[in-house]
Amino acid sequence: MLLAGCQGGGGGSSTSSAAFDPATCQGGTLTVLNQSGITHLDPARLYTSGGGNIPSLLFRTLTTRNRLEGDAGTKPAPDLATDLGTPSDGAKTWTYHLRDDIYFEDGTPITAADVKYGIERSFAPDLPGGAPYLRDWLVGAADYQGPYQQPDGIAAIETPDDTTIVFKLRKPEGDFPYLATATQFAPVPAAKDTGIEYEKHPISSGPYQVESYEPKKSLVLVRNTHWSTKIDELRYACPDRIEVTSGLDAAVINQRIVAGAGQDANAVTTDAVVGPEQLAQLGTGGELDDRVARGVFPSTLYLAFNTKKAPFDNQKVREALSYAVNRTSVVNALGGSAVAGASTTFLPPQKALGYQPYDYFPAGDGGDPATAKRVLAEAGVTGLTIELAHENDDSNGIGPKTAAALQEAFKQAGITVDLIAIDSATYRDVIGKPSTQPGLSLQTWGADWPSGGPFLIPIFDGRQIITAGGNFNLAQYDDAAVNAEIDAINALTDPTEAAARWGALDARIGKSALVIPLTYEKDVYLFGKNVKNAVPDGWRGTYDLARISVT
Repeated sequence: MLLAGCQGGGGGSSTSSAAFDPATCQGGTLTVLNQSGITHLDPARLYTSGGGNIPSLLFRTLTTRNRLEGDAGTKPAPDLATDLGTPSDGAKTWTYHLRDDIYFEDGTPITAADVKYGIERSFAPDLPGGAPYLRDWLVGAADYQGPYQQPDGIAAIETPDDTTIVFKLRKPEGDFPYLATATQFAPVPAAKDTGIEYEKHPISSGPYQVESYEPKKSLVLVRNTHWSTKIDELRYACPDRIEVTSGLDAAVINQRIVAGAGQDANAVTTDAVVGPEQLAQLGTGGELDDRVARGVFPSTLYLAFNTKKAPFDNQKVREALSYAVNRTSVVNALGGSAVAGASTTFLPPQKALGYQPYDYFPAGDGGDPATAKRVLAEAGVTGLTIELAHENDDSNGIGPKTAAALQEAFKQAGITVDLIAIDSATYRDVIGKPSTQPGLSLQTWGADWPSGGPFLIPIFDGRQIITAGGNFNLAQYDDAAVNAEIDAINALTDPTEAAARWGALDARIGKSALVIPLTYEKDVYLFGKNVKNAVPDGWRGTYDLARISVT
Protein backbone atom coordinates (compact mmCIF):
# COMPACT_ATOMS: atom_id res chain seq x y z
CA MET A 1 0.00 0.00 0.00
CA LEU A 2 2.66 2.50 0.99
CA LEU A 3 5.87 0.68 0.06
CA ALA A 4 7.31 -1.25 -2.71
CA GLY A 5 7.97 0.58 -5.64
CA CYS A 6 5.41 -0.02 -8.06
CA GLN A 7 3.97 0.91 -11.29
CA GLY A 8 1.17 -0.78 -13.07
CA GLY A 9 0.89 -0.63 -16.79
CA GLY A 10 -2.09 -2.74 -17.67
CA GLY A 11 -4.92 -0.72 -16.24
CA GLY A 12 -7.99 -2.76 -15.46
CA SER A 13 -11.74 -2.94 -15.44
CA SER A 14 -14.63 -2.08 -13.17
CA THR A 15 -18.35 -1.51 -13.54
CA SER A 16 -18.66 1.03 -10.72
CA SER A 17 -18.50 4.21 -12.79
CA ALA A 18 -22.28 4.34 -13.44
CA ALA A 19 -24.10 7.41 -12.09
CA PHE A 20 -20.85 9.05 -11.06
CA ASP A 21 -20.28 12.78 -11.42
CA PRO A 22 -17.12 14.28 -9.89
CA ALA A 23 -18.88 17.63 -9.61
CA THR A 24 -21.54 16.24 -7.27
CA CYS A 25 -19.78 13.31 -5.58
CA GLN A 26 -18.90 15.00 -2.29
CA GLY A 27 -20.07 13.59 1.03
CA GLY A 28 -20.06 10.55 3.26
CA THR A 29 -17.37 8.47 4.93
CA LEU A 30 -15.15 6.04 3.02
CA THR A 31 -14.04 2.99 4.99
CA VAL A 32 -10.70 1.40 4.09
CA LEU A 33 -10.16 -2.11 5.44
CA ASN A 34 -6.56 -3.29 5.19
CA GLN A 35 -4.27 -6.10 6.25
CA SER A 36 -0.98 -4.21 6.29
CA GLY A 37 -0.57 -1.53 8.90
CA ILE A 38 0.61 1.97 8.05
CA THR A 39 4.02 1.76 9.67
CA HIS A 40 5.23 5.19 8.55
CA LEU A 41 3.42 8.36 7.50
CA ASP A 42 6.45 10.54 6.85
CA PRO A 43 6.75 11.31 3.11
CA ALA A 44 10.53 10.87 3.37
CA ARG A 45 10.10 7.26 4.51
CA LEU A 46 7.48 6.11 2.01
CA TYR A 47 8.42 4.17 -1.11
CA THR A 48 5.43 4.63 -3.37
CA SER A 49 4.35 4.22 -6.96
CA GLY A 50 3.15 7.43 -8.52
CA GLY A 51 2.70 8.92 -5.06
CA GLY A 52 0.87 5.91 -3.63
CA ASN A 53 -2.81 5.51 -2.83
CA ILE A 54 -3.31 6.69 0.76
CA PRO A 55 -0.21 8.96 0.75
CA SER A 56 -1.52 10.79 -2.32
CA LEU A 57 -4.51 11.91 -0.27
CA LEU A 58 -2.15 13.85 2.02
CA PHE A 59 0.81 14.78 -0.11
CA ARG A 60 0.99 16.56 -3.44
CA THR A 61 4.25 16.29 -5.38
CA LEU A 62 5.81 18.10 -8.33
CA THR A 63 4.14 15.63 -10.68
CA THR A 64 1.74 12.74 -10.13
CA ARG A 65 0.18 9.87 -12.08
CA ASN A 66 -2.59 11.07 -14.38
CA ARG A 67 -5.09 8.56 -12.92
CA LEU A 68 -6.46 7.42 -16.29
CA GLU A 69 -7.33 3.88 -17.32
CA GLY A 70 -5.28 1.58 -19.54
CA ASP A 71 -2.24 2.62 -21.53
CA ALA A 72 -3.23 6.29 -21.26
CA GLY A 73 -2.73 5.99 -17.51
CA THR A 74 0.98 5.20 -17.72
CA LYS A 75 1.92 8.88 -18.08
CA PRO A 76 2.72 11.49 -15.41
CA ALA A 77 0.83 14.77 -15.03
CA PRO A 78 1.65 18.10 -13.35
CA ASP A 79 0.67 18.37 -9.68
CA LEU A 80 2.30 21.16 -7.64
CA ALA A 81 4.19 22.14 -10.79
CA THR A 82 2.67 23.90 -13.78
CA ASP A 83 4.01 21.30 -16.21
CA LEU A 84 6.18 18.17 -16.43
CA GLY A 85 9.38 20.20 -16.19
CA THR A 86 11.73 21.76 -18.71
CA PRO A 87 14.89 19.77 -19.52
CA SER A 88 18.12 21.44 -20.62
CA ASP A 89 21.79 20.52 -20.94
CA GLY A 90 20.85 17.21 -22.53
CA ALA A 91 18.31 16.36 -19.78
CA LYS A 92 20.94 16.87 -17.03
CA THR A 93 19.07 19.93 -15.76
CA TRP A 94 15.34 20.01 -14.98
CA THR A 95 13.47 23.20 -14.12
CA TYR A 96 10.03 23.35 -12.52
CA HIS A 97 7.72 26.25 -11.77
CA LEU A 98 5.14 25.91 -8.99
CA ARG A 99 1.52 26.94 -9.20
CA ASP A 100 0.77 30.14 -7.29
CA ASP A 101 -2.38 28.85 -5.57
CA ILE A 102 -1.08 25.96 -3.45
CA TYR A 103 -1.21 25.84 0.34
CA PHE A 104 -0.42 23.68 3.37
CA GLU A 105 -3.24 22.66 5.69
CA ASP A 106 -2.62 25.73 7.88
CA GLY A 107 -3.05 28.09 4.93
CA THR A 108 0.67 28.81 4.49
CA PRO A 109 1.67 29.09 0.82
CA ILE A 110 3.83 26.23 -0.47
CA THR A 111 7.16 27.41 -1.84
CA ALA A 112 10.02 25.89 -3.80
CA ALA A 113 12.09 25.95 -0.59
CA ASP A 114 9.52 23.62 1.02
CA VAL A 115 9.88 21.14 -1.82
CA LYS A 116 13.69 21.35 -1.64
CA TYR A 117 13.65 20.79 2.13
CA GLY A 118 11.28 17.82 1.80
CA ILE A 119 13.69 16.17 -0.61
CA GLU A 120 16.77 16.93 1.50
CA ARG A 121 15.35 15.42 4.69
CA SER A 122 14.73 12.15 2.80
CA PHE A 123 18.55 11.77 2.78
CA ALA A 124 18.72 11.69 6.59
CA PRO A 125 19.85 8.31 8.02
CA ASP A 126 17.10 8.65 10.64
CA LEU A 127 14.46 8.64 7.89
CA PRO A 128 15.29 5.65 5.67
CA GLY A 129 13.04 3.81 3.25
CA GLY A 130 12.34 6.20 0.40
CA ALA A 131 13.26 5.86 -3.26
CA PRO A 132 17.08 5.94 -3.59
CA TYR A 133 17.42 7.50 -7.07
CA LEU A 134 18.25 11.09 -6.11
CA ARG A 135 21.32 10.07 -4.16
CA ASP A 136 22.76 8.82 -7.43
CA TRP A 137 21.19 11.31 -9.84
CA LEU A 138 21.91 14.66 -8.15
CA VAL A 139 25.33 16.24 -8.51
CA GLY A 140 27.35 15.89 -5.31
CA ALA A 141 24.56 14.21 -3.31
CA ALA A 142 26.01 10.71 -2.87
CA ASP A 143 27.31 11.37 0.64
CA TYR A 144 24.73 13.90 1.79
CA GLN A 145 23.31 13.03 5.25
CA GLY A 146 20.25 15.27 5.36
CA PRO A 147 19.57 18.73 6.83
CA TYR A 148 19.87 17.68 10.47
CA GLN A 149 23.58 16.93 10.01
CA GLN A 150 24.25 19.15 6.99
CA PRO A 151 21.88 22.14 7.13
CA ASP A 152 23.47 23.83 4.12
CA GLY A 153 21.50 21.39 1.97
CA ILE A 154 22.11 20.03 -1.52
CA ALA A 155 23.70 22.58 -3.84
CA ALA A 156 22.39 20.71 -6.89
CA ILE A 157 18.82 21.72 -5.96
CA GLU A 158 18.43 25.44 -6.60
CA THR A 159 15.50 27.67 -5.63
CA PRO A 160 16.14 31.05 -7.27
CA ASP A 161 12.68 32.27 -6.17
CA ASP A 162 9.61 31.01 -4.30
CA THR A 163 8.09 29.31 -7.33
CA THR A 164 11.14 27.92 -9.18
CA ILE A 165 13.14 24.81 -8.39
CA VAL A 166 16.04 23.54 -10.51
CA PHE A 167 17.68 20.10 -10.34
CA LYS A 168 21.26 19.57 -11.54
CA LEU A 169 21.92 15.93 -12.44
CA ARG A 170 25.16 13.98 -12.94
CA LYS A 171 23.92 12.40 -16.16
CA PRO A 172 20.93 12.59 -18.51
CA GLU A 173 17.70 11.34 -16.96
CA GLY A 174 14.77 11.47 -19.34
CA ASP A 175 12.51 9.85 -16.73
CA PHE A 176 12.80 12.68 -14.21
CA PRO A 177 9.09 13.67 -14.53
CA TYR A 178 8.21 10.11 -13.47
CA LEU A 179 10.50 10.23 -10.44
CA ALA A 180 8.98 13.56 -9.40
CA THR A 181 5.78 11.68 -8.50
CA ALA A 182 7.55 10.09 -5.49
CA THR A 183 6.51 11.24 -2.02
CA GLN A 184 10.04 12.53 -1.39
CA PHE A 185 8.98 15.43 -3.66
CA ALA A 186 6.20 16.41 -1.23
CA PRO A 187 6.80 19.79 0.42
CA VAL A 188 7.68 19.92 4.11
CA PRO A 189 7.77 23.23 6.03
CA ALA A 190 11.11 23.29 7.87
CA ALA A 191 9.59 25.16 10.82
CA LYS A 192 7.15 22.30 11.41
CA ASP A 193 9.68 19.47 10.99
CA THR A 194 10.07 17.38 14.14
CA GLY A 195 12.42 14.76 12.71
CA ILE A 196 11.38 11.18 13.41
CA GLU A 197 8.28 12.52 15.21
CA TYR A 198 7.02 14.35 12.10
CA GLU A 199 5.03 11.33 10.91
CA LYS A 200 2.72 11.60 13.92
CA HIS A 201 1.09 14.54 12.14
CA PRO A 202 2.66 15.36 8.77
CA ILE A 203 1.58 18.68 7.31
CA SER A 204 -0.81 18.09 4.44
CA SER A 205 -0.60 19.61 0.98
CA GLY A 206 -3.35 17.37 -0.42
CA PRO A 207 -7.14 17.15 -0.11
CA TYR A 208 -7.11 15.56 3.35
CA GLN A 209 -5.28 16.07 6.62
CA VAL A 210 -4.68 13.77 9.58
CA GLU A 211 -7.25 13.76 12.37
CA SER A 212 -5.72 10.76 14.13
CA TYR A 213 -3.05 8.17 13.43
CA GLU A 214 -2.10 5.04 15.35
CA PRO A 215 0.77 3.22 13.57
CA LYS A 216 -0.20 -0.20 12.19
CA LYS A 217 -3.77 0.18 13.46
CA SER A 218 -5.72 3.16 12.19
CA LEU A 219 -5.69 6.43 10.28
CA VAL A 220 -8.52 8.96 10.10
CA LEU A 221 -8.45 11.70 7.48
CA VAL A 222 -10.67 14.77 7.26
CA ARG A 223 -10.84 17.50 4.67
CA ASN A 224 -8.03 20.01 4.28
CA THR A 225 -10.01 23.25 3.99
CA HIS A 226 -7.14 24.96 2.17
CA TRP A 227 -7.40 22.54 -0.76
CA SER A 228 -10.02 22.50 -3.52
CA THR A 229 -10.61 20.95 -6.92
CA LYS A 230 -9.96 24.39 -8.40
CA ILE A 231 -6.27 23.98 -7.53
CA ASP A 232 -6.12 20.20 -8.06
CA GLU A 233 -8.08 18.81 -10.98
CA LEU A 234 -6.80 15.23 -10.67
CA ARG A 235 -8.01 14.33 -7.18
CA TYR A 236 -11.81 14.38 -6.83
CA ALA A 237 -11.71 13.95 -3.03
CA CYS A 238 -15.35 12.88 -2.84
CA PRO A 239 -15.70 11.55 0.77
CA ASP A 240 -15.80 14.05 3.61
CA ARG A 241 -13.98 11.61 5.83
CA ILE A 242 -11.77 8.54 5.30
CA GLU A 243 -11.30 5.95 8.03
CA VAL A 244 -8.53 3.35 7.58
CA THR A 245 -8.46 0.26 9.78
CA SER A 246 -5.41 -2.02 9.54
CA GLY A 247 -4.33 -5.37 10.91
CA LEU A 248 -7.35 -7.26 9.61
CA ASP A 249 -7.37 -10.73 8.10
CA ALA A 250 -7.82 -10.74 4.31
CA ALA A 251 -10.70 -13.22 4.47
CA VAL A 252 -12.50 -11.05 7.02
CA ILE A 253 -12.00 -7.95 4.90
CA ASN A 254 -13.52 -9.55 1.82
CA GLN A 255 -16.39 -11.09 3.79
CA ARG A 256 -17.24 -7.68 5.21
CA ILE A 257 -17.13 -6.00 1.81
CA VAL A 258 -19.33 -8.71 0.29
CA ALA A 259 -21.90 -8.48 3.10
CA GLY A 260 -21.89 -4.68 3.05
CA ALA A 261 -23.53 -4.32 6.45
CA GLY A 262 -23.80 -0.77 7.77
CA GLN A 263 -20.70 1.32 7.09
CA ASP A 264 -19.12 -1.61 5.23
CA ALA A 265 -21.34 -0.70 2.27
CA ASN A 266 -18.87 2.17 1.86
CA ALA A 267 -15.79 -0.04 2.20
CA VAL A 268 -12.78 -0.67 -0.03
CA THR A 269 -9.35 -2.19 0.49
CA THR A 270 -5.96 -1.31 -0.91
CA ASP A 271 -4.19 -4.58 -0.10
CA ALA A 272 -6.63 -7.50 0.38
CA VAL A 273 -7.05 -9.15 -3.00
CA VAL A 274 -10.08 -11.35 -3.49
CA GLY A 275 -9.84 -14.71 -1.71
CA PRO A 276 -10.91 -18.19 -2.86
CA GLU A 277 -14.40 -17.87 -1.33
CA GLN A 278 -15.19 -14.71 -3.30
CA LEU A 279 -13.42 -15.88 -6.47
CA ALA A 280 -15.83 -18.82 -6.59
CA GLN A 281 -18.73 -16.36 -6.68
CA LEU A 282 -17.36 -14.27 -9.53
CA GLY A 283 -18.28 -14.86 -13.14
CA THR A 284 -21.67 -16.33 -12.27
CA GLY A 285 -23.69 -13.26 -13.24
CA GLY A 286 -24.42 -12.45 -9.63
CA GLU A 287 -24.44 -9.09 -7.90
CA LEU A 288 -20.80 -9.42 -6.88
CA ASP A 289 -19.69 -9.29 -10.53
CA ASP A 290 -20.63 -5.61 -10.49
CA ARG A 291 -18.40 -4.95 -7.48
CA VAL A 292 -15.02 -6.19 -8.65
CA ALA A 293 -12.06 -4.30 -10.09
CA ARG A 294 -9.39 -6.16 -12.03
CA GLY A 295 -6.06 -4.51 -12.69
CA VAL A 296 -2.41 -5.16 -13.40
CA PHE A 297 0.33 -4.09 -11.04
CA PRO A 298 3.78 -5.23 -12.22
CA SER A 299 5.27 -6.76 -9.10
CA THR A 300 7.60 -9.69 -8.49
CA LEU A 301 7.77 -11.77 -5.33
CA TYR A 302 11.24 -13.25 -4.96
CA LEU A 303 13.96 -14.66 -2.75
CA ALA A 304 16.85 -12.27 -2.20
CA PHE A 305 20.39 -13.51 -1.56
CA ASN A 306 22.97 -11.61 0.45
CA THR A 307 25.99 -12.66 -1.61
CA LYS A 308 28.35 -11.33 1.06
CA LYS A 309 27.28 -14.11 3.44
CA ALA A 310 28.16 -17.80 3.16
CA PRO A 311 26.92 -20.04 1.67
CA PHE A 312 25.20 -17.58 -0.66
CA ASP A 313 28.53 -16.20 -1.86
CA ASN A 314 28.74 -19.47 -3.82
CA GLN A 315 26.79 -19.17 -7.08
CA LYS A 316 26.36 -22.95 -7.27
CA VAL A 317 24.46 -22.88 -3.97
CA ARG A 318 22.23 -20.10 -5.30
CA GLU A 319 21.61 -22.11 -8.47
CA ALA A 320 20.74 -25.23 -6.48
CA LEU A 321 18.13 -23.35 -4.49
CA SER A 322 16.76 -21.96 -7.76
CA TYR A 323 16.21 -25.50 -9.04
CA ALA A 324 14.58 -26.58 -5.79
CA VAL A 325 11.76 -24.01 -5.55
CA ASN A 326 8.19 -25.17 -6.04
CA ARG A 327 6.47 -22.18 -7.61
CA THR A 328 3.09 -23.91 -7.68
CA SER A 329 3.10 -24.21 -3.90
CA VAL A 330 4.03 -20.52 -3.61
CA VAL A 331 1.17 -19.53 -5.94
CA ASN A 332 -1.21 -21.61 -3.82
CA ALA A 333 0.10 -20.02 -0.63
CA LEU A 334 -0.69 -16.60 -2.08
CA GLY A 335 -4.28 -17.55 -2.89
CA GLY A 336 -4.12 -19.37 -6.20
CA SER A 337 -3.66 -18.66 -9.89
CA ALA A 338 -6.33 -15.94 -9.98
CA VAL A 339 -4.11 -13.63 -7.93
CA ALA A 340 -0.57 -14.82 -8.74
CA GLY A 341 1.33 -16.45 -11.58
CA ALA A 342 4.62 -18.38 -11.54
CA SER A 343 7.59 -16.32 -12.74
CA THR A 344 11.16 -17.22 -13.69
CA THR A 345 12.20 -13.67 -14.67
CA PHE A 346 12.74 -10.69 -12.42
CA LEU A 347 10.82 -8.37 -14.77
CA PRO A 348 7.14 -9.32 -14.68
CA PRO A 349 5.41 -10.10 -17.99
CA GLN A 350 4.47 -6.56 -19.06
CA LYS A 351 5.51 -5.10 -22.38
CA ALA A 352 6.12 -1.60 -21.02
CA LEU A 353 8.85 -2.93 -18.75
CA GLY A 354 10.66 -4.75 -21.57
CA TYR A 355 9.84 -8.30 -20.43
CA GLN A 356 11.86 -11.05 -22.14
CA PRO A 357 11.25 -14.69 -21.09
CA TYR A 358 14.10 -16.80 -19.70
CA ASP A 359 14.47 -19.73 -17.33
CA TYR A 360 18.10 -20.59 -16.63
CA PHE A 361 17.40 -22.95 -13.73
CA PRO A 362 14.19 -24.76 -14.77
CA ALA A 363 12.37 -26.15 -11.78
CA GLY A 364 9.16 -27.09 -13.58
CA ASP A 365 5.81 -26.73 -11.88
CA GLY A 366 6.80 -28.50 -8.67
CA GLY A 367 10.54 -27.98 -8.33
CA ASP A 368 13.46 -30.18 -9.38
CA PRO A 369 15.02 -31.50 -6.16
CA ALA A 370 17.16 -34.08 -7.99
CA THR A 371 18.97 -31.39 -10.00
CA ALA A 372 19.26 -29.22 -6.90
CA LYS A 373 21.01 -32.09 -5.07
CA ARG A 374 23.33 -32.68 -8.01
CA VAL A 375 24.36 -29.01 -8.22
CA LEU A 376 25.02 -28.92 -4.48
CA ALA A 377 27.20 -32.00 -4.81
CA GLU A 378 29.14 -30.31 -7.63
CA ALA A 379 29.73 -27.43 -5.25
CA GLY A 380 30.99 -29.82 -2.59
CA VAL A 381 28.17 -28.89 -0.23
CA THR A 382 26.42 -31.49 1.92
CA GLY A 383 24.00 -31.30 4.84
CA LEU A 384 23.08 -27.70 4.02
CA THR A 385 21.16 -25.78 6.69
CA ILE A 386 20.10 -22.20 5.99
CA GLU A 387 17.91 -19.49 7.49
CA LEU A 388 15.06 -17.77 5.63
CA ALA A 389 13.82 -14.42 6.90
CA HIS A 390 10.21 -13.43 6.31
CA GLU A 391 7.59 -11.06 7.68
CA ASN A 392 5.60 -12.25 10.67
CA ASP A 393 2.24 -11.84 8.90
CA ASP A 394 0.95 -12.70 5.44
CA SER A 395 -0.47 -9.32 4.41
CA ASN A 396 2.30 -8.60 1.91
CA GLY A 397 2.63 -12.16 0.63
CA ILE A 398 6.07 -12.61 2.17
CA GLY A 399 4.96 -14.08 5.48
CA PRO A 400 4.61 -17.49 7.13
CA LYS A 401 2.48 -19.14 4.43
CA THR A 402 4.91 -18.46 1.59
CA ALA A 403 7.92 -19.20 3.80
CA ALA A 404 6.47 -22.56 4.82
CA ALA A 405 5.87 -23.50 1.18
CA LEU A 406 9.50 -22.77 0.38
CA GLN A 407 10.73 -24.60 3.46
CA GLU A 408 8.96 -27.76 2.31
CA ALA A 409 10.30 -27.45 -1.26
CA PHE A 410 13.88 -27.07 -0.05
CA LYS A 411 13.38 -30.05 2.28
CA GLN A 412 12.72 -32.21 -0.77
CA ALA A 413 16.22 -31.28 -1.98
CA GLY A 414 17.79 -32.20 1.35
CA ILE A 415 18.12 -28.58 2.48
CA THR A 416 17.06 -27.72 6.03
CA VAL A 417 15.50 -24.29 6.40
CA ASP A 418 15.08 -22.49 9.70
CA LEU A 419 12.40 -19.82 9.38
CA ILE A 420 13.12 -16.43 10.94
CA ALA A 421 10.00 -14.29 11.41
CA ILE A 422 10.62 -10.54 11.64
CA ASP A 423 7.96 -8.01 12.65
CA SER A 424 6.54 -6.49 9.47
CA ALA A 425 6.86 -3.04 11.05
CA THR A 426 10.65 -3.33 11.14
CA TYR A 427 11.23 -5.88 8.38
CA ARG A 428 12.51 -3.49 5.73
CA ASP A 429 14.63 -1.64 8.27
CA VAL A 430 16.39 -4.87 9.27
CA ILE A 431 16.71 -6.26 5.75
CA GLY A 432 17.69 -2.91 4.23
CA LYS A 433 20.76 -2.40 6.40
CA PRO A 434 23.73 -4.51 5.24
CA SER A 435 25.03 -4.90 8.79
CA THR A 436 21.77 -6.56 9.90
CA GLN A 437 20.68 -8.12 6.61
CA PRO A 438 20.21 -11.92 6.75
CA GLY A 439 21.58 -14.24 4.09
CA LEU A 440 18.22 -15.11 2.52
CA SER A 441 14.92 -13.25 2.69
CA LEU A 442 11.53 -13.04 1.04
CA GLN A 443 10.91 -9.80 -0.84
CA THR A 444 8.54 -8.10 -3.24
CA TRP A 445 9.34 -5.42 -5.79
CA GLY A 446 7.37 -3.36 -8.27
CA ALA A 447 8.35 -0.71 -10.79
CA ASP A 448 8.05 2.85 -9.54
CA TRP A 449 6.87 3.96 -12.96
CA PRO A 450 6.13 2.25 -16.31
CA SER A 451 9.67 1.27 -17.30
CA GLY A 452 12.16 -1.51 -16.68
CA GLY A 453 14.60 1.01 -15.20
CA PRO A 454 12.95 1.56 -11.82
CA PHE A 455 12.37 -2.18 -11.61
CA LEU A 456 16.03 -3.08 -12.08
CA ILE A 457 18.06 -0.08 -10.91
CA PRO A 458 17.38 -0.14 -7.12
CA ILE A 459 17.93 -3.90 -7.03
CA PHE A 460 21.02 -4.32 -9.24
CA ASP A 461 22.79 -0.95 -9.65
CA GLY A 462 25.90 -1.05 -7.46
CA ARG A 463 25.76 2.70 -6.94
CA GLN A 464 22.42 2.24 -5.15
CA ILE A 465 23.93 0.29 -2.24
CA ILE A 466 23.27 2.24 0.97
CA THR A 467 25.18 0.97 3.99
CA ALA A 468 23.43 3.22 6.52
CA GLY A 469 20.01 1.70 5.84
CA GLY A 470 17.22 1.82 3.26
CA ASN A 471 19.19 -0.41 0.87
CA PHE A 472 17.31 -2.42 -1.78
CA ASN A 473 20.30 -3.90 -3.61
CA LEU A 474 20.22 -6.87 -1.25
CA ALA A 475 22.70 -8.92 -3.30
CA GLN A 476 25.09 -5.97 -2.78
CA TYR A 477 25.83 -6.47 -6.44
CA ASP A 478 28.18 -3.95 -8.06
CA ASP A 479 29.18 -4.73 -11.64
CA ALA A 480 30.77 -1.91 -13.63
CA ALA A 481 29.48 -3.22 -16.97
CA VAL A 482 25.92 -3.46 -15.66
CA ASN A 483 26.14 0.03 -14.18
CA ALA A 484 27.36 1.36 -17.53
CA GLU A 485 24.51 -0.32 -19.41
CA ILE A 486 22.03 1.24 -16.99
CA ASP A 487 23.46 4.68 -17.78
CA ALA A 488 23.31 4.01 -21.51
CA ILE A 489 19.66 2.97 -21.37
CA ASN A 490 18.73 5.93 -19.16
CA ALA A 491 20.01 8.27 -21.85
CA LEU A 492 17.59 6.84 -24.44
CA THR A 493 14.55 8.90 -25.37
CA ASP A 494 12.75 6.17 -27.32
CA PRO A 495 10.68 4.09 -24.84
CA THR A 496 10.47 1.13 -27.21
CA GLU A 497 14.23 0.96 -27.68
CA ALA A 498 14.78 1.39 -23.94
CA ALA A 499 12.30 -1.38 -23.11
CA ALA A 500 14.16 -3.87 -25.31
CA ARG A 501 17.44 -2.99 -23.62
CA TRP A 502 15.94 -3.32 -20.12
CA GLY A 503 14.62 -6.76 -20.99
CA ALA A 504 18.01 -7.85 -22.31
CA LEU A 505 19.70 -6.56 -19.15
CA ASP A 506 17.29 -8.48 -16.95
CA ALA A 507 18.10 -11.65 -18.88
CA ARG A 508 21.82 -10.97 -18.54
CA ILE A 509 21.67 -10.40 -14.78
CA GLY A 510 19.48 -13.48 -14.32
CA LYS A 511 22.36 -15.77 -15.23
CA SER A 512 24.11 -14.88 -11.96
CA ALA A 513 21.26 -16.22 -9.77
CA LEU A 514 21.32 -13.14 -7.52
CA VAL A 515 17.61 -13.61 -6.81
CA ILE A 516 15.04 -16.36 -7.29
CA PRO A 517 11.92 -14.94 -8.97
CA LEU A 518 8.84 -16.73 -7.69
CA THR A 519 5.59 -15.07 -8.80
CA TYR A 520 4.11 -12.03 -10.50
CA GLU A 521 1.02 -10.24 -9.25
CA LYS A 522 -2.58 -10.27 -10.48
CA ASP A 523 -4.94 -7.83 -8.79
CA VAL A 524 -8.62 -8.50 -8.12
CA TYR A 525 -10.28 -6.21 -5.58
CA LEU A 526 -13.84 -5.93 -4.32
CA PHE A 527 -15.62 -2.74 -3.25
CA GLY A 528 -18.73 -1.93 -1.22
CA LYS A 529 -22.30 -1.58 -2.43
CA ASN A 530 -22.30 2.22 -2.21
CA VAL A 531 -18.89 2.75 -3.81
CA LYS A 532 -18.76 4.43 -7.21
CA ASN A 533 -15.94 5.05 -9.69
CA ALA A 534 -13.73 2.26 -8.35
CA VAL A 535 -11.80 2.14 -11.60
CA PRO A 536 -8.21 0.80 -11.71
CA ASP A 537 -5.78 3.32 -13.15
CA GLY A 538 -3.22 2.36 -15.77
CA TRP A 539 -0.23 3.19 -13.58
CA ARG A 540 -0.89 1.15 -10.44
CA GLY A 541 -3.67 -1.22 -11.52
CA THR A 542 -5.83 -0.54 -8.45
CA TYR A 543 -8.74 1.80 -7.85
CA ASP A 544 -7.76 5.30 -6.78
CA LEU A 545 -9.00 6.48 -3.38
CA ALA A 546 -8.72 10.07 -4.58
CA ARG A 547 -11.43 9.39 -7.18
CA ILE A 548 -13.82 7.08 -5.32
CA SER A 549 -17.28 8.22 -4.20
CA VAL A 550 -19.65 6.78 -1.60
CA THR A 551 -22.69 8.99 -2.33
